[in-house]
Amino acid sequence: MLRNVSDSPEDRMNVHKNAPLTPHGRERMVRAVVDDGQTKAAVARAFRTTARTVSKWVERFRQDGVEGLRDRSSRPHSLPSQTPLATCDEVESLRRDRCTQDQIAAHTGLSRTTVSRILRKRGLSHLACLEPKEPRPRYERETPGEIIHIDIKKLGRFSRPGHRTQGRTTGVCSSNGSGWEYVHVAIDDHSRVAYSDIFPNEKKESAVAHLRAAVAYYKRLGVKVTRVMTDNGSCYRSKAFRDACAELGIKHIRTKPYTPQTNGKAERFIQTTIREWAYAMEYHSSDERKADLPGWLHRYNWHRPHASLDKKPPISRLGLTDNNLLKLHS
Repeated sequence: MLRNVSDSPEDRMNVHKNAPLTPHGRERMVRAVVDDGQTKAAVARAFRTTARTVSKWVERFRQDGVEGLRDRSSRPHSLPSQTPLATCDEVESLRRDRCTQDQIAAHTGLSRTTVSRILRKRGLSHLACLEPKEPRPRYERETPGEIIHIDIKKLGRFSRPGHRTQGRTTGVCSSNGSGWEYVHVAIDDHSRVAYSDIFPNEKKESAVAHLRAAVAYYKRLGVKVTRVMTDNGSCYRSKAFRDACAELGIKHIRTKPYTPQTNGKAERFIQTTIREWAYAMEYHSSDERKADLPGWLHRYNWHRPHASLDKKPPISRLGLTDNNLLKLHS
């Protein structure tokens, strides 16, 4: 009676279910030779294979028993051409001493290609990899209004639900020719209280209008804005924006070129806005989406827990009293 060989997960993954020479089939084949005394040629014909294959599995069975009928790794037992670990460690040590790849190759007698391969595997291809990465600047102003961060996000207009909510990733856009609208955002550095509005463009007139509206919004909350930080967009470099800041008594700070993390709070708020408002639900049109923005902003400022504020909403940092709340909502 034949003994069953339970296939391992690897066997079930790599062997076709209808293959004749699974470990179970191999056992049947070798036992026909070993136990039943059939010739290897006859068994090979019965199992539609070659006598050489039958002989191979018979030898493995005699040496290792049933376990010898399982698949073995194709990896060779030895790799004479592989660079010894001690040599690889020496290459790394020289690299950490700021040696170039050519210097390492000359010192160790390895080819430059081998040195390059070793350094690549160890993440040391470039000398810059040895330098610690500068941490991103993280700061928070002590009082509300010291700095508000301002930025702009472009959104496509649409007249019916689009691919982001319908799950379509290819095909013709459902609102070709509808144009764009621009979400201008402002967020207070200390409290994370935010203000946003939508304008038809990102020109200086819209940027100035948003600045004035944001300053008025914070004033209603009892916050006096003294500084504003923006990127180097043309609307923020305009004379109109500069004059508006001077009129409002606000110092304008622009980020260093190619360092958007300096204005990171605005960037992060835009991500939250896109995820939780713009594409959070299926709007039937961009006008419907725009109408939902004030309600979402209220939830964000007054009710949504903020991770950097100990799970409290941004408005909690302004210390408003019940009387203030009644005035704001009247």
